[in-house]
Amino acid sequence: MALGEEVLAGVVRVESGSGRGTVTFAVMTRYFLEVAYRGTAYSGFQTQENAITIQSELERCLAVLHRFSFSLTGSSRTDAGVHARQNFFHFDSERDLHPQLLYKLNAILPAEVVVRNVYRVSAEAHCRFDAVSRQYGYRIYSRKDPFLMDRSYYFPYTLNLHRMQKAATVLMGYSDFTSFSKRNTQVKSFECRLEQSEWVREGEEWVYRVRANRFLRGMVRALTSTMLLVGREKIDLPEFQNIIESKNCELASFAVPAHGLFLEEVIYPDSLLKNCSSLS
Repeated sequence: MALGEEVLAGVVRVESGSGRGTVTFAVMTRYFLEVAYRGTAYSGFQTQENAITIQSELERCLAVLHRFSFSLTGSSRTDAGVHARQNFFHFDSERDLHPQLLYKLNAILPAEVVVRNVYRVSAEAHCRFDAVSRQYGYRIYSRKDPFLMDRSYYFPYTLNLHRMQKAATVLMGYSDFTSFSKRNTQVKSFECRLEQSEWVREGEEWVYRVRANRFLRGMVRALTSTMLLVGREKIDLPEFQNIIESKNCELASFAVPAHGLFLEEVIYPDSLLKNCSSLS
């Protein structure tokens, strides 16, 4: 390795000394941040110019606490207004982190964002590429409730839940979800492997819960909105299947708002976090 070469994946940076030929080794340590947030007031997950996002707030608060800058890599992007019960970032640092990192960081962060845990992981661990699946839930309610208004979608219509459940099951037989992806996306494949797709009752809410190895932009909201058309008997199951098979996003509905959507879980191989030390 030549002098001045840097390996950012978290191992060693080599620098030349000041005229004496000395060499400095800086060991980079990689950390995972487990976070949860209410996305109502934020312009999404990833840093954007002239916008407050979950990433920008975390980077700002980490810098305030440590007095040096951080660059975070995110696991799963969420759109403006979308919430997360669990999401992850990772970052590398050659310096020691604050000894009361979790407590101090949560004291600085806005009330809508919390860091659940900080894990010291291997240098090769990647919070996005190492995730084996992700789980989302879209929540709706039909009786007016002011305590649900910003975290569930008020939908005061009669629904045929039996038909909606059948539609959710039908989705398990497909892998190409082109019809449920927004157009302005740069993905090369529209293939997704669904592991779970069902409607469940939780208290006063109905939740569409879906787990897959990957998701397309706008996919969960489009699936939910189109199944609500099935539930209202605006379209039948053969028409729903035709929408899937058409691979035409103009036939699907994307009409449900962001505030009903939660990223519920990011799933990693058992070995990735199980034996990692966490920071209090």
